[in-house]
Parts: sequence; C-alpha cells; structure tokens
Amino acid sequence: MFRELIRKHKQLPEETCIEVLKNETRGVLSVLGDDGYPYGTPMNYWYNEENGRIYFHCGKVGHRLDALRRCDKVSFCVYDKGYIPEGAWAYKVNSVIVFGRMHIIDNQEQIIDIVTKLSHKFTQDDDYIRDEIDKGIAATLLLELIPEHMCGKVVTES
Repeated sequence: MFRELIRKHKQLPEETCIEVLKNETRGVLSVLGDDGYPYGTPMNYWYNEENGRIYFHCGKVGHRLDALRRCDKVSFCVYDKGYIPEGAWAYKVNSVIVFGRMHIIDNQEQIIDIVTKLSHKFTQDDDYIRDEIDKGIAATLLLELIPEHMCGKVVTES
C-alpha cells in the first residue's frame, strides 16, 4: 500500500527516524484540504515513545479540523537541523515522513497531560505552562496521529 524508497542506500533505520521524531520540535502536518487541495501547516508536536503515536494540539475550529472530519488520513514530515560532514560543503539532513490516521480527542484530562508534555519540549517553567493551559484549555482539542507507515532518508543538499 505504501511506496518503498527508490534510493534504499539513503533510507534511515527506524531507530534514527524515532530519534528525529523525539528530538525535533516541529514538522508539517498535511491533510486533504478544500476541493482536494493538500493543506500543510507547520505544527509543534509530542512523540510518545510508549505507544509510537504523535500528538498535536489545536483549536476547535478551522480548515485543518474541517479536513480531518472529512478524511482522517494524514502525512507528517519532520526534518532535523542537518550537519556538514568533515571536508564537505553541503548539509546532510535526516527527514522522516509518517503516514497514518488522525483521531480528534476532546478529553480535557488527556489534553492537559499531553499539552504539558509537549510544552516541556520548549520550557521547564511549570507555572507558565499551567497558566497557558488554564487560559486556553476550553478552546483546545488534541490530535492523535496513529502511524500506519514511517520512512526516513538522509538528503544531501547539493
């Protein structure tokens, strides 16, 4: 059902894909938008190592939610900051694409738990996190991406 990488020598092992998902802070979530046009938006996220699922927070209205209610299939692309190998000039970048189905979660306890974990990727200021959650929780939903396929590759920017 999902295509295999053509250039297999560039394929990343699953462990490296997971490291990218754990360590990076944002990626592009793509849904099937209005009139069949792809709709991709940059989003921060939290990767749950225990169940392999990816979580996002969002508002309760908007283009993305309308699209998800019509079709729950999504792709999510993340890439790292890259590095320049010694003696080279071009960056090498690890990229990961996750295909799966998105579930919309409207359970306040679960939203608070996941949004707190996501926030810790950016700050350890628990007072700030609690204050922001208190201000926005009523207007917040949680999106849960259940992966069906994941692939990663190293790209040389040359």
